[in-house]
Amino acid sequence: MKAILCKKFGPPSQLELVDITSPKPGKKEVLIQIKSCSVNFPDTLVIQGLYQFKPPLPFSPGGDIAGIVKEIGEGVKHLKIGDHVFGVVPYGGFAEEVVAPVSRVFPIPSSMDFKVASSFIMAYGTSYHALKDRAQLQAGESLLVLGASGGVGLAAVELGKLMGARVIAAASTEAKLALCKKYGADELINYTNEDLKKRTKELTGGQGVNVVYDPVGGDYCEAALRATAWEGRFLIVGFPAGIAKIPMNLPLLKGCDIVGVFWGRFAQETPQKSLMNTMELIKLYSEGKLKPHIDRTYSLEESPQALEDMMNRKVMGKVVIEM
Repeated sequence: MKAILCKKFGPPSQLELVDITSPKPGKKEVLIQIKSCSVNFPDTLVIQGLYQFKPPLPFSPGGDIAGIVKEIGEGVKHLKIGDHVFGVVPYGGFAEEVVAPVSRVFPIPSSMDFKVASSFIMAYGTSYHALKDRAQLQAGESLLVLGASGGVGLAAVELGKLMGARVIAAASTEAKLALCKKYGADELINYTNEDLKKRTKELTGGQGVNVVYDPVGGDYCEAALRATAWEGRFLIVGFPAGIAKIPMNLPLLKGCDIVGVFWGRFAQETPQKSLMNTMELIKLYSEGKLKPHIDRTYSLEESPQALEDMMNRKVMGKVVIEM
């Protein structure tokens, strides 16, 4: 089978398209013929050796997959060969086939195609866990989403609106903000030419926001924290712009919580709660309430370019590798 391999940590240009032996499923595993795999920002970190874990070299990046069950391992009962499925693997998705633990694989709803399926679980799973479990977002509260046009950001905008929040979307261009508006944002902030803290305070009558969803980090982190309301919740989702150093007097002065969001660890530690969340998200999709935005698609050979575009902030919503 063909696969994109990372043989040494570095930029996307070092990745290679090669032929490798198809893997075999073990106990409670399935072999999936991959039809599509979406690209997520952590993929750009994994290939550089900058993520929380480092896969053994060589490896194929990509974890958000959709495809067809080709083989089943011992003990697999709820899936059969030929089933259309989607799921999440730690790595291995930029390939024609991958082995996945059956606990992380789900049947695709009949109304969902492979491209959408591969764009669904990681983005919506992360944002739903963040807003529901970590922030306990309530109807009528205000929610500021940074990096709001990205994969997890746009999912947070969409979910926040469904949960009854007043959503303030912050992004770097007017085109990105227009997409956020389409997905339900009530207010928009262009943080390349507006003061994030000042504008957020203006939009909330000087009170600040109840919840901040931050998948960006860097300089925007402190500005957003300073715009948080009394007893607000600040969600740390990611930091592609860098890990910020927070003045620790700010949480004290605001009586606010700084809350970490690590969806992968959540799914590992509390699989039943994660499964319940996934089922709730699938139901929302089936009811037409969630609509993943797919910016563009790439071939397997074009995977390095997809990662470059992700790293250079050229992506709105999701991008997908099609096999």
